[in-house]
Amino acid sequence: MVNRKNRRIEPSFDEPARNSSIGGFSLREEDRVVPAQRKRKASPKSSSRRPPRARSGSRTRKSKARRRGGLFSLLGRLVYWGFVLAIWGGIAAAGLVVYYGARMPAATTWSIPDRAPNIKIVSVDGRLIANRGMSGGEAVHLSDMSAYIPKAVIAIEDRRFYSHFGIDPVGLARAMATNLMQGRFSQGGSTITQQLAKNLFLTPDRTLERKVQEVLLALWLEHKHTKNEILAMYLNRVYFGSGAYGVEAASRRYFAKSARDVNLSEAALLAGLLKAPSRLSPARDPRAAEERSQLVLAAMQEEGLVSSREMTQAMSAPAARVPSYWTGSENYVADTIMEELPTLIGEVQGDIVVDTTIDLDLQKQAEKSIRRLIGENGKTLDVSQGALVSIDNSGAVRAMVGGYDYSTSQFDRASEARRQPGSAFKPFVYVAALEAGRTPDSVRNDAPIQIGKWKPVNYGGKYYGKVTLATALARSLNSVAAQLTMEVGPEAVIEVANRLGVRSQLQKNVSIALGTSEVTPLELTAAFVPFANGGYRPQVHFVRRVATAKGKVLYDYAGGGAPRVLKPEIVGMMNSMMAGTVESGTARKAAFAWPSAGKTGTSQNSRDAWFVGYTANLTTGVWFGNDDARPMKNVTGGALPAQAWHEFMVAAHEGVPVARLPGERWMPGAVPQQPSVAIGNPEKPKNPVNSTGPSSVVSPRPSAPVASGGQQNAARPVMPSDRGTTASVRRPVPPGDVGGPMKKGPASILDILTGG
Repeated sequence: MVNRKNRRIEPSFDEPARNSSIGGFSLREEDRVVPAQRKRKASPKSSSRRPPRARSGSRTRKSKARRRGGLFSLLGRLVYWGFVLAIWGGIAAAGLVVYYGARMPAATTWSIPDRAPNIKIVSVDGRLIANRGMSGGEAVHLSDMSAYIPKAVIAIEDRRFYSHFGIDPVGLARAMATNLMQGRFSQGGSTITQQLAKNLFLTPDRTLERKVQEVLLALWLEHKHTKNEILAMYLNRVYFGSGAYGVEAASRRYFAKSARDVNLSEAALLAGLLKAPSRLSPARDPRAAEERSQLVLAAMQEEGLVSSREMTQAMSAPAARVPSYWTGSENYVADTIMEELPTLIGEVQGDIVVDTTIDLDLQKQAEKSIRRLIGENGKTLDVSQGALVSIDNSGAVRAMVGGYDYSTSQFDRASEARRQPGSAFKPFVYVAALEAGRTPDSVRNDAPIQIGKWKPVNYGGKYYGKVTLATALARSLNSVAAQLTMEVGPEAVIEVANRLGVRSQLQKNVSIALGTSEVTPLELTAAFVPFANGGYRPQVHFVRRVATAKGKVLYDYAGGGAPRVLKPEIVGMMNSMMAGTVESGTARKAAFAWPSAGKTGTSQNSRDAWFVGYTANLTTGVWFGNDDARPMKNVTGGALPAQAWHEFMVAAHEGVPVARLPGERWMPGAVPQQPSVAIGNPEKPKNPVNSTGPSSVVSPRPSAPVASGGQQNAARPVMPSDRGTTASVRRPVPPGDVGGPMKKGPASILDILTGG
C-alpha cells in the first residue's frame, strides 16, 4: 500500500489541475515572471483569435510612420549641418579676406596710378599723324566720346553697372547658373568696377588672393569715385586688341576715326572685343568680331538702349574692313620721331603733343606716287620697294616715305637703309674739283681708262671724247668722274660729302666717284640742300615743338645757325651743271615748270636707282630697289625715280610763284676767283635770308638761310701751278693724266687741264 502523504507533487504550469482539492496550490496568470503579451504572441490560441488583415494593416502603418520619421530626421540633420557649415564657411571667408587684405598696403595710401602717357604726333597744320605710347591714344572724356560706346559696353559687360555697389551678387548668381546649365564657363561675374581694379592694380593671375583683393579694390573704387568716372577710366585704359589700349586708340586703329565719331555698329564691335580682345580683333578674325558685335546689338536692344530703327540700321551695316597692322606711310615718320624724343625731352612723364614739320598732303602724295609706280611696274621691272624724302631750305622734313607699305614692313628705308648711291654721289666729286680750281668749262677726255686694276665704264659703254665738266655731269660720264677723283683725291671728295651732310662711313678709294660707299636716302637728300638754299647746311629736323596736353612747352626748335658750307660761286656753278641734268641730261623726265636741278644715280646691275633733285623751294630724293639687293630690270635713276620726283614736286609747287635757283647761272667762258677762305672751316652767314616755301609747306619758324643770288667775281685764270693742290683744303692731289703717262715737251693750258 502506497503512502500518499509522503508522495511528492510536481508543479504543473500548463495542464489543468488534476485534482482541485490538492492543497489549493496553483499559479495564476499574474504570478508568471514572463509578461503575458509574450506568452500570447507565442500561444497558438491567442494568435488564432486575431484577424490576419488587421494584423497586416497595423504593421504597414507602423512602417510608414517609421520611414516618415527617418526622412524628416535626415532633412533636419542636413539643414542643421548645412547651417553649421555656412557659419564656419563665413568665418573662414572672413578670415581669408582679413588675411589677404592685411597683405595689401594701407587703404589710406591707395591711389589711381597714372595712365600710360600718350604721344600725339600732329602735322604742321595740326592734323593727327599718329598716336604712340603704351595707350596708343589720348584720353577721352565720357561726355566727349560717342554715346553708343558706353551703352554698348554696359549692355554686354555689366547691365547692372549703375545699380550695384562694385560687386553684383545678382549678376554673379546668374553667371553661375548659366555656366552650370551649359556645363562650361561662358559668363563671368566680374563687374566693370572689378575689371578696372584688376587693370589698375593687379596682375592677371587667377588666384584666390587676387580675387579677394580685386573685390576689396572694387569696393574702394566705388567709394572714392562716381560711376561715370569709373566708366571713363575703364574705357580709356582697357585693352581692345591689336596693340590698342583705350577706346580712342581702338577707334583710330580699326576705323581710322576718333572715338567721338563712332557709330552704333562700330561701338558694338568695340564692346564685343572686351571678352577676348586678341582673338576677336577684326584685324585677326573679322568674322568672329562681326558675330560678337551682333550679340552686343541684341543685348542693347534687350536693355532698351537703342531703338528698333537704330538696331535695323546697325544690323545691316557692312562689316568693318581693318588692316592687319597700322598702315600709312606717315607711320615711318612717327617711328623716327619716337626715336628722337628721348634726346629732346628725356623720359615722357605724361600725355604730350608733338608738332612736326610734316605736311600731311605732301606725305600722302609721296606715298601715292611710290605705291602707284611699284604697283604698275613691280612685276615687269622686278622692283618691290621705294623711298622718298623731301626737305625744305630750313632743314625741315616735309615728307618721308620709308617703303611701299608700312603694314607689311615697318623697316624705314628712308632713314635706316644704306644703299649705294651710284652717280648720285658725283656732285661731291665735282664740288671738290671746282674748289680745286676747275670750272664747268674745264675739259676732260671721256675715254676708257684704267686705275690700277679698276676700269670704270660708262653706262651703255659709250664714250664722247673731249667734253666739258658740265657735259660730263649732265650725261653722268663715269670716266670723267674717276679722273676728277684722281686729281683731287678721294679724301677731298669725302671731306666735301661730310661737310654737306653725309654721315655714313665712306671708303677712301677712287671708286667712291661712282658712289660705291653706302648712304641713306635721308642723308643724301640733306646733303643736296646747300645747293638749293645758297650754300648753307641747316639742321635736318622733324620736330618743331613738344608740349604737354595742357600746353606747357617742353621743347621748341630754335633753328640755330646754319653754317655756310659752299661759296656762292660754287653753288652757282653746281646749279648750272646740275640743271643740265634735268634739261638735257639723264633726268629729263623730272622736268616741270620750275627751274630745277639734280643728279640721277644707278648702282651696278640696277640694284639701286636714285634721283635727288631740288628747286629753290624743296630738295627731294627718291630711291627704288629691292630689300635683298636683287637687280631690277634696267631701272635707272632717270626712269622711276625721276617720274616719282616729278609727280611729287608738281603737287608741292602748285600755286606757288616760280623762283630761280640760287647763285648766278654759270656762263661759258667765266672763270671764278680762287676761294681765299678754307671751306673746311665754314663761316656763318652774316645776313641770311630766311627761306620761303610753298604755301602748303610754310614752316612757322623758318630759320635756315637762302642765298638771294651769288655774284660772279672777276677771277684770274687757272695756272699750271694750281694743279698740284686743292685750293680750299690745301692737300696734294694726283696728276690729271690717269689714262696714261704725261706727255713730254711743250703743253698748252688746255692740254694740262685735259691731261692730254
